[in-house]
Amino acid sequence: MAVMSEPDNTPLPGTVFSPRQVRVLKVAVIVMGLLLVGGFAFVLAAIVYQASQGGQGSAAGAGVTGVEAELPIAKDATVTSLSLDGDRLALHLQSSAGPEIVVVDLKSGKVVARIGLKPQ
Repeated sequence: MAVMSEPDNTPLPGTVFSPRQVRVLKVAVIVMGLLLVGGFAFVLAAIVYQASQGGQGSAAGAGVTGVEAELPIAKDATVTSLSLDGDRLALHLQSSAGPEIVVVDLKSGKVVARIGLKPQ
């Protein structure tokens, strides 16, 4: 007479989990741990890569130290504020002709836009 083995779904003593469930849980924990370590290594490698580029591709990396340009404005105009966004500089000018915003491309030194402000 053959001895029948017990089914694999009997819980381990002191738990509600079967040996199969424990094995699956161990595999899942190992896989997730490897994913965490791999993701952390990828993030560190990306940081090192970005830091090693150090401004290449910009004007500073190409050996250009700066652009000198003259911005023609009215004699009585004053700069009331300015704002920098990337390689664009916005100047808010106040003169007797009225307020004006001038946008300058810092790479070329050229005026990109002049916006006259008119009250309504």
